[in-house]
Amino acid sequence: MSFILLAAGLYAAGVLSLRRQQVAWPRLRTVWFFTLGLGSFAVVNLGFLGVWSTDLRWAFTTRIALMLFAVPGLLSLGRPIALARLVLVSSSLKTVDAVLRSWPVRLAGNAVFAPLFALVAFSVFLTPIAGSLRGSSVAGGILTVAVPLMGLLMVLPIVENTTQRTSFFITVEFLLVFVELVVDAIPGIVLRLNNHILDGLGQASGSLPAWFPSAYHDQHLSGDFLWFIAEVADVPVLILMFVRWSRIDRSEAKALDALTDDEMDALTREHLRGPRD
Repeated sequence: MSFILLAAGLYAAGVLSLRRQQVAWPRLRTVWFFTLGLGSFAVVNLGFLGVWSTDLRWAFTTRIALMLFAVPGLLSLGRPIALARLVLVSSSLKTVDAVLRSWPVRLAGNAVFAPLFALVAFSVFLTPIAGSLRGSSVAGGILTVAVPLMGLLMVLPIVENTTQRTSFFITVEFLLVFVELVVDAIPGIVLRLNNHILDGLGQASGSLPAWFPSAYHDQHLSGDFLWFIAEVADVPVLILMFVRWSRIDRSEAKALDALTDDEMDALTREHLRGPRD
């Protein structure tokens, strides 16, 4: 709840600051941020998944997966980085730009990083560490904040176009992400097909409702949802990469069209000559 109030307060303060400066900010972005972004965070953490996350494996894994991929993607529709750049001035703006240009953010903003990170993070569900995290209230609180922040770190540089790429680089990313469409589904497949309880915890104790699944069925459901989310989460990445590639390709084409015949000849000769020793 504190995360929701803090994010809502900062975003609202930014919008009000622009309004006082008579700078236009699309209302639709504000609506998306509060309803889809913060709304999805509230539903995931305060609804069924949040309530049963400690007792149900599939609720826990689904909640983490949605906070890593779905919630950050919906929050990014509000363009919080673009808003911050319009509101902040002087040293604060320079600090934000420096952070966005730093190598950790540039690494996380690489479209290949998200599926690889998901593969590593979801592999934790195949170990007893998942059971420890699921049963700890302290770990639950940390994950509630850390996971969506990590998701934002991955999605915002792509959505807000804070990193510059060449069309060739994005083409390579495209090819790698297609391979990872299969790779990052491995944890979900292992959970679905394994008949051993991998997190080291047995059936939840206490008075349970009649619909509550057995430990094995719970693990299989966890694998089903994780497998589905891992595959679906790659689709928006591919779409964003295609959009970014189209923009960069048009920009590079315009830059080439602006060259004179002599400049084009010189560029062609330099390209054919290749790198010098």
